[in-house]
Amino acid sequence: MSASGQARIQRRTILKASAAALALPAFGSLAACGGSSGGSSGGGGASGPLTLLYMGDATQQKAFQQLFDAFHKEHPDIEIKATGIAAGDWATFVNTVSTQIAGGKVPDIVDVATEGQQLMASKGLLEPLDDRIAKDKAETDTFFNGIAPNLKTWSAKYGSPDGKTYYIPGGYNTTVQYCNTEVFQKAGVDLPTGDWTWDDYKNAGEQIKSKTGAYLLGVGYGFPFVDIMPWLLTNGASTIDAEWKKATFNSPEAVEAVTYVKSLLDAGYSPKPGGTFDAAAQFQKGKLATLGGGRWPTLDIRRLNMVDKTQIVKWPMKKSNGSAAGWDAWPIFKASQRKDKAWTFLKWMMSEKASEFYASVGGTNVPALTAVAQSEVFLKDAPKGTELIASAIDYATPIPSPAKGAQIQTEVTKGWQAAILGQKSPQDALDQANTAIQALL
Repeated sequence: MSASGQARIQRRTILKASAAALALPAFGSLAACGGSSGGSSGGGGASGPLTLLYMGDATQQKAFQQLFDAFHKEHPDIEIKATGIAAGDWATFVNTVSTQIAGGKVPDIVDVATEGQQLMASKGLLEPLDDRIAKDKAETDTFFNGIAPNLKTWSAKYGSPDGKTYYIPGGYNTTVQYCNTEVFQKAGVDLPTGDWTWDDYKNAGEQIKSKTGAYLLGVGYGFPFVDIMPWLLTNGASTIDAEWKKATFNSPEAVEAVTYVKSLLDAGYSPKPGGTFDAAAQFQKGKLATLGGGRWPTLDIRRLNMVDKTQIVKWPMKKSNGSAAGWDAWPIFKASQRKDKAWTFLKWMMSEKASEFYASVGGTNVPALTAVAQSEVFLKDAPKGTELIASAIDYATPIPSPAKGAQIQTEVTKGWQAAILGQKSPQDALDQANTAIQALL
């Protein structure tokens, strides 16, 4: 499970699985153009279908159509169509959308991941939702009181540069470990019933390797959400501070984290990153003990008929429990001529029926409403311990996503890669990366 192994299982699922379950899009490079704090002005009832924009390609159209069909059953007078932009990063996506809007091609709604929310909100493209939220207080209170407190707090902190509300938060992901129970049993290693430490994890790797020949995990660097952030966060470290203003990637705790991950690779508990190791296939064959991820690996676990042979556990920790967190969110474009219809869709997205839809279609994230995330609709046909993906939101940290997040991620990846592959000392690798990150903040 190298950068071309672990990243393959995750990126394939993210890009091809239910787009309505894990968002990827972002925008925003167009000058702001006024607008009230409440966002109820202008273009409320123009005719024609709503247009929803997302980052991705045509393979996601089927998933979106399922979402729209469910909505249309309750609102037969509102049609929605989805349009994807296959951009490789947020900056490219922003530029493309800005060009389209400047040319008069204005979408109504957009599905935005954490990595794009601050960037888009800072560009003045979005309609403030505060007045609409207040007007429909009964419905919106039910929603905001029913989601994880952290989700509400983070959405306001990172998606609102001016104190106004632009986003309705959607489903989310955290990071946990999927364990092949047969591999652990053959090695005589007990799976944790609660917390476990880095030492516990490394000892398990030694025993698994000696007794079964299987790898413990695949360390990597190409997908920081799983390859890097959990190791930092479980040691009280991160790439940048909580305000997304100061680089902290070379802290003693961060250096300790990358040194630990390098030790797993050096000990032979992971295949060397950069090869062709197929994590999903090797997990099924009993040659890989653990997979890191959020909700999305469940799709592969089901496909491989491994649900009953897999158990989800917390990420091993050094100082405290830690997890990256990412969520999608739904804003309305300020230039939309169909704001009333768009708000009707967003209100439906806040409903229990919408959360149950996400869970029932086997999506790749945790439904926003806690009650649904704890229900059988979400937990069925999933590995034991699936509830830990949802509960991790209580101790998780948002994936750092400042405006230049794509460039920062590149520097994070380069630094981690150089450290774990021994191209530079861990301290030198993270020092150099930290300097580059700070220059981008």
